[in-house]
Formats: sequence, C-alpha cells, structure tokens
Amino acid sequence: MTGCRYGELAALVVEDFNVDSGTLIIRTSKSGKPRHVVLSAEGREFFARQCLARHPGALLFTKGDGRKWSASDQQRPLAAACITAQIAPITFHGLRHTYASRLAMKGVPLAVIAAQLGHADIRMVEKHYGHLAPNYVADTVRAAFGSMGLVQTANVVPLAR
Repeated sequence: MTGCRYGELAALVVEDFNVDSGTLIIRTSKSGKPRHVVLSAEGREFFARQCLARHPGALLFTKGDGRKWSASDQQRPLAAACITAQIAPITFHGLRHTYASRLAMKGVPLAVIAAQLGHADIRMVEKHYGHLAPNYVADTVRAAFGSMGLVQTANVVPLAR
C-alpha cells in the first residue's frame, strides 16, 4: 500500500503517520532525503489501526516478540505466506514493483510514481514501468489538446471491423 522499501517500513514510528493528511514521512530513504508517501483510503485506515494504543516513538511494525524487524527477517514469513496463498514466490522488493506497476497501469503520471517511490527523477520509473502505461501519452495529448472545431463529430462514423 506504500511502495516503500522494506527498511523504510521497518523504521517507521507512530509519528511518521499523519492521519489528517493520510501520509507517511520516510525520514531516512535510500537517497538520504526524507519524503512523504501519500496513502490510499485503505492505506490510511491500515496505518491508523497500526497506531492504535501505541505510544509516541513506538515502532509501527515489530516482530511477534516486540523486537524490530532486521534486514532479512521478512524473507521466511513472506515465502511462507506465498506458499499458504498458493502463489508464485515474491520478494519484498517485488511488492514495491507491484505497487508501481499498478499505478502505471492506472495512468498515474510517471513523475508522481517517482515521487512516491523516492526517485529523484522519472528515469528509473520510465525504464521499468513506462511500458505499462502505453495509453498515457495518447490520453494526455487528446485530453489537453481538445477540439479545434474543424470536424463535426456528428459526421464522423467509426469504421466497423
């Protein structure tokens, strides 16, 4: 629901979620720069529940024994979840790709996807997800250009195939 990296999520504390704006602040990202991640309504609800009954400074995600998730702690539980769900194995980073792919296939501008993922510009997003939004350019041009009034739409009939 966030497109965040595993380490970014493992480091989240209660104060990193803003229920009013429906955002997370990622204080330490791969680039070293903080960023805000906008959540969907479902994401906002999920994080609001994660914050319930937690004191300020508390981690949002901990292991069953209350300890912080470390670098490779997610691998076995994720593999087990895939087996239980009877789906192909996926890595945590694959979930990040799924998030970005879903946005691209819905026509979200690549600059927005890049911002959500914490990329400095759209180059990486364009390289990995641009092919998933083939109609984006056409739809954007058609919506922005509009009509010049040269052709009467009533006289235009699509060809039947």
